[in-house]
Amino acid sequence: MGASLIPHFVIVGAVKAATTWTAVHLARRPDIFVPNPEPRFFSENYDKGLEWYLALFSSAPAGAIVGEKSADYLAHPTALARMSKAIPAAKIIVQLRDPVDRAYSDYRMLYRRGTTRHPPEAYFSRRSPPNDIGSRFLRGGLYFEHLRRCFDHFAREQVLVLLYEDIRDEPQRTFDMAADHIGADRIKLEAIGVARENDSSSPLLPIAMRRALSPLKQAVAPWRGKSWFEALRGVFAKEIDYPALDAEARAFLRDYYLEDVMNLGALIRRDLSGWLRPERTEAVASAYAINSAARGLV
Repeated sequence: MGASLIPHFVIVGAVKAATTWTAVHLARRPDIFVPNPEPRFFSENYDKGLEWYLALFSSAPAGAIVGEKSADYLAHPTALARMSKAIPAAKIIVQLRDPVDRAYSDYRMLYRRGTTRHPPEAYFSRRSPPNDIGSRFLRGGLYFEHLRRCFDHFAREQVLVLLYEDIRDEPQRTFDMAADHIGADRIKLEAIGVARENDSSSPLLPIAMRRALSPLKQAVAPWRGKSWFEALRGVFAKEIDYPALDAEARAFLRDYYLEDVMNLGALIRRDLSGWLRPERTEAVASAYAINSAARGLV
């Protein structure tokens, strides 16, 4: 494999922090190549070997900037270490979202897939028994812990940290920051189209029907987007009625992430007060300064 086929950048997560938006809009550019779907090589598919991974980029156009997005890398215990050995010069893009909103969005994604049918309080409560899914929801938002591990393996100048709010409020500026970071020219979003990705509010076929039709997924792929196919799908597809995240579960999550959010804000030098409970703002502000100074993060 030539050096040109080694990924130049990797979007590592977090899950449900608009990483698909960034990857899709970068991939729409003619000068950037991003394989689809997520390779998840350094997390789930590491046993397939580096040759398998690099082959995913073999169809990249000559001269293109090559990269990938696997949103589970950030929270994975060994993915970043594996990356640093295989592609040590890669530019890393980290995207973060209010960890409470991220946890609930991740829950909604698995509920949408039918992976879980329990209500949120089954996972977001002091009374919740430990389980793999609940651990995924909670640990995925411990950004300070994950980012410190990232900095153990990659120089800080290699890592760009974006917030979900950056994309929501200033998409063009944020897109420009990503382009600058990976060494691409800036381009207007209007030139490649702007759209939401992974929209959990979009209608979906009932779970039983999805499972029954799963073997035909590849066969019907060419029909997707055609008016007659979408009209037929629309007869059966319905919006998902997600269980709500109640006040008690939300308060549990705010408390769970409180210290991590304070440490993270100091680490990345961003004001994350909007991620904290409003009624604790004054107490958090003083604790924030003490905590930051004590840990030498500023």
